[in-house]
Amino acid sequence: MEDYLKLMKEEILLRGYSRRTLSAYTVCLREYLSFVSGNVSDQSLVKTFILEKKSQGLASSTTNLYLNAIKFFYRNVLKKRLVVEIKYSKKPARIPIVLSREEIAEMISVIKNPKHKLLVSLAYGAGLRVSEVVSLQVMDVNFREKLLTVRNGKGGRDRITVLPEKLVHQVMQFCYGREPADYLLESERGGQLCSRTAQKVFDSAALKAGVRHGVTFHSLRHSFATHLLENGTDIRYVQELLGHRDIKTTQIYTRVTRRSIRGIPSPL
Repeated sequence: MEDYLKLMKEEILLRGYSRRTLSAYTVCLREYLSFVSGNVSDQSLVKTFILEKKSQGLASSTTNLYLNAIKFFYRNVLKKRLVVEIKYSKKPARIPIVLSREEIAEMISVIKNPKHKLLVSLAYGAGLRVSEVVSLQVMDVNFREKLLTVRNGKGGRDRITVLPEKLVHQVMQFCYGREPADYLLESERGGQLCSRTAQKVFDSAALKAGVRHGVTFHSLRHSFATHLLENGTDIRYVQELLGHRDIKTTQIYTRVTRRSIRGIPSPL
């Protein structure tokens, strides 16, 4: 089993996949190899394994992750085609949870720590994932053009997004006297701020601001996209700012924009 896992890790690293993908695929493969007791020649066991995972009530995205990891293993490590036909689970079409502008403003206002305040403000104002905002470095800030470079985002892709005008002065203060490779919002001990810490900052602010339950740090990114569309920003620009490969991923935000439905009279 360990030999297979080693080969898997090497192949993932050679292809330049993210650490998150490396960790997830390794965990999935380890479970699969344990389930089949190392018998990778009997491909019918793949279907049995996936069905077992589905019976556990796992989310469709999770079962699809297992399937992706196993397919990667057969195709790129064993150099074999997976002949067992298994369809990916359909993801439920859930509407993203979006915060109102007033809720976000209230959350930011209750945060006293300047670094934490900038953390939440940047995530919303630039549409950043939690992993992206904690990974920002001083060299990623372009003050002249008011742009941010997001490096190694989801899928290992780089992109450019906006640096909000209102945050320029705050960001300058955090960049002053720092080296280009320093993290913009580094931890108290130095180095990168932990994503879990960022989530705790968000949760605390939401609680103090009396924001409804169910929101997560990622709700800031959802809100960024939705509010841009409500402002009339072309969906193609929103797609670029979010770093979506497929416009269909961005189109989900058109379902929660209030601009298109506001003012429609109810038949009641």
